[in-house]
Amino acid sequence: RFSRKVHPVPLPFPRPNKVIAVGLNYRDHAKEANVPVPTTPVLFTKWTTSLIGDGESIIIPKGVTQTDWEAELAVVIGKRASRVSEIDALGYVSGYTCMNDVTDREAQSKDGQWVRSKSYDTFGPIGPRIVSPSEIGDPHNLKIEARLNGKTMQSSNTSNLVFNVPFLIAYISARVTLEPGDVITTGTPHGVGTFYNPPIFMKEGDVIEIEIEKIGILKNTVKAEK
Repeated sequence: RFSRKVHPVPLPFPRPNKVIAVGLNYRDHAKEANVPVPTTPVLFTKWTTSLIGDGESIIIPKGVTQTDWEAELAVVIGKRASRVSEIDALGYVSGYTCMNDVTDREAQSKDGQWVRSKSYDTFGPIGPRIVSPSEIGDPHNLKIEARLNGKTMQSSNTSNLVFNVPFLIAYISARVTLEPGDVITTGTPHGVGTFYNPPIFMKEGDVIEIEIEKIGILKNTVKAEK
């Protein structure tokens, strides 16, 4: 588990081996980004050292000026999954939770790939709890929102996912074995800060909330590195 000296508020589960993220996986987000809807999933990873829990602070490193939020539904794998069929895929899910795929947009643009810009320490808030599949029911009909200082910035529904949860599990596990505790974070809807006019980014003192129906609210404050 994460050390309480480093992360005083524990995560809702032990450190995963993998966090596999999906880019451009909402139709409304692809539209606001003015890019075609992907025909196959766009996958990347968030390094697990980025993860923090509900109530912990997102720390913006010195010199970073374009720190953005991304509300996402995260899927926690419950048992080893290799070459799983779509029909069987939901049987490998132990639960669902909220994730904020925090991103340095400047680095994302300059790096030519997304991993580093989304994996800074504290850029992976996750929680506040894992909710069982039986409580969730259909994971593809959940309201999802991000609020910055109480103002709604993102508001959509998981019905807008391009690739649904069973497809993602089958697609990933066809080549990459998923292990218990691994996380698939399924992408973000429209309303990220970089596409506002003018752009809006998180700063010292902000409070960012990610809320997903039937799961709850993931709430984190924002601090600037001293």
